[in-house]
Amino acid sequence: MTMQPKSGVANYVSFSGMDGSGKSTQIEALCTRMKEHGLQVLVIRFWDDIATLTQFREAVGHAVFKGDRGVGTPSTPINRRDKNVRSSIMTLVRLFLYSIDAVSICFVVRKATQSKADLIIFDRYIYDELANLSLNNPAIRVYVWLIMKLIPKPHISYLLDADPVMARARKPEYPIEFLYTSRRSYLALNDLIGGLTVICPMSIEDVHRTVLCYVRKELSFSTTL
Repeated sequence: MTMQPKSGVANYVSFSGMDGSGKSTQIEALCTRMKEHGLQVLVIRFWDDIATLTQFREAVGHAVFKGDRGVGTPSTPINRRDKNVRSSIMTLVRLFLYSIDAVSICFVVRKATQSKADLIIFDRYIYDELANLSLNNPAIRVYVWLIMKLIPKPHISYLLDADPVMARARKPEYPIEFLYTSRRSYLALNDLIGGLTVICPMSIEDVHRTVLCYVRKELSFSTTL
């Protein structure tokens, strides 16, 4: 089966949201649904395929802030200290790194859209970095505006909203206070830039149905999903 891409460019979507919001679960479900209909899916993971200087960032962050490594699970919670550390120096570092990542996105998107994939899914996007900034700062808001002018915009940019308590129960890595701050920041980012498809907290099945609803409405395929 083949796809009928908009404007001759391969369809691509992104999933964003705070840790524990269910991005991985929904990406897996969407991939499974697409493959069941004979469609080819390419998943691009932000930290693995887009972010720059990742080993340096992780090593320095661990050495300086002494946070735990790895991924938290309900049975093995951890205490990460990286994006939840806020200071003027860290903001300057983030602005530099996020700028490089934005350039990297442009190259990765260009290469990915030339692939034979029917749908390209980005597991996190630049939005997940911009949400770490102090969006009430006028200078930061100008920076966000410039970054959004630079990067290509996915056909659908999903923002999975989630209850911080439930999110931390699924992925216990950051303090609950930070998750509340993170949720507010994601929603504030959408107010600032617009265009994100916000999916409110609901059951996994209902979120999946909503994701598919937007896929059917916004993207063009030669088969009925």
